[in-house]
Amino acid sequence: MKKECKLYKQEKDKVRCLACAHKCLINKGETGICGVRKNIENELILLVYGKVVSMAVDPIEKKPLYKFLPGTDIFSIGTVGCNFRCDFCQNYDISQASKAGFILGEEIKPEEIVKKAISSGCNSIAYTYNEPAIFIEFVYDIAKLAKEKGLRNVLVTNGYMSEEAFEYVKEYIDAVNIDLKGNDLFYQKLCGAKLNPVLDTIRRFSKAGKHVEVTTLLIPEENDDDKEIEDIAKFIASVDKNIVWHISRFFPRYKMLDKDITGKKSLKKAYEIGRKYLNHVYLGNV
Repeated sequence: MKKECKLYKQEKDKVRCLACAHKCLINKGETGICGVRKNIENELILLVYGKVVSMAVDPIEKKPLYKFLPGTDIFSIGTVGCNFRCDFCQNYDISQASKAGFILGEEIKPEEIVKKAISSGCNSIAYTYNEPAIFIEFVYDIAKLAKEKGLRNVLVTNGYMSEEAFEYVKEYIDAVNIDLKGNDLFYQKLCGAKLNPVLDTIRRFSKAGKHVEVTTLLIPEENDDDKEIEDIAKFIASVDKNIVWHISRFFPRYKMLDKDITGKKSLKKAYEIGRKYLNHVYLGNV
C-alpha cells in the first residue's frame, strides 16, 4: 500500500520532503532521515502507508493525556520509523527499524482502522508509538474518516512537525501530547535535532485551540538540573499556564543502559519547580 506523499516538492533531480522540520533533500533511490519517505523516480513515496506495526486499545491516560476525555479508551496505532535518533528511545525497536531498511507491519486500510476503533468501544484514535509526522498522509486519511464517524484524533509526537504538516492535519486533530525533551544542546547531542521547531509546534497547536499536554522524560545528568527544568516550565507557562506537564521517570534503554533510573528526589524537585509556574503537573513512571 505504498502511496505518493502529499507534503513534498521537486527540486531539480531531487525531492524536498516537507513533513517535518528536517525538510530533507532526498536523492533518487534514497530516503529521508526517517527511513520511510523515499524518492522513487522523483516521486516521494510513503513506504509505511497502510502498514501498522503496533495497534492496541489503551486507557487515554497512558498517552499520557489527563485532561482530555479522561476515563475513556483510545485506539493506538504506529508504524516503523522516526525522524529522531534519541539515545534513550523507549520504542527504539520500531522507531529505528526503518533506518536499517526494515519496513515492517500489518497491512491495513484507514477504513479498517476506524472500524476497529469503533468496535473496540474507543472514543478516539492516537497516532503514537513512533513519530506521526513521518506518516502524516496516513494520519490524515484515517483522521478524516474518524472525524466523520464522531471519533476524536490525538497526536503523540516529538513536536518536530513542519508548519506545512500542521496546516495539513490541524482540522482533524483534537489533542496532542508533545515531548519537550530539554534544551537545544540536549536535542543536538542526543536526538539529532533542534529545540526551536518543537517550541513552534507547541505554540501552533495551542494557538489553534487544540488540547495540548507536554511530556518531559527526566534523565539524570542530561536534562535534570534546576535551571533547565525551570526553563521548560517557564516556556510552557508562557504559552498557557493550564497546559498539563508530565514529568516522566527515566529507565535505562537503548544506548543509555549505563544511566541510572531517575531518583525520586529529582522527580519531586522538578514537580515543585513546575508547580511554581503551571497549574497541572504530574509525575509519570513512578
